Amino acid sequence: MIVAGIGFSSTATLDSLRAAYDQASAGHAVDALATVADKEGHAALTDFASTIALPLHFIAPADLAGQRTLTCSTRSRATYGTGSVAEASALAAAGTGARLISPRQISDDRLATCAIAIGGQT
Repeated sequence: MIVAGIGFSSTATLDSLRAAYDQASAGHAVDALATVADKEGHAALTDFASTIALPLHFIAPADLAGQRTLTCSTRSRATYGTGSVAEASALAAAGTGARLISPRQISDDRLATCAIAIGGQT
């Protein structure tokens, strides 16, 4: 399974999410989206998942902390104990043995990030 992990500010828009996703997912057939559970209900996220017709998985914050990320945001580290919410969400949702195939990409407005992981087991 290929998962797009999404990280974003509370002020992110549908365009913010789309821009980060488009950069990260280029050349990849994404099966699902994932983000931290406390983002559930965010209007732009709900609209984005609906627009691209992918299932959305919510990851418990504690499950992000153990993920090894390639990039590091000081805000993500302080809030969630991981270097990248996007990368950690993608890895957690993709399952055991997952690896990143696209590190965190940042939207031009800097309000959203996206990373792509592929599951290690089928």
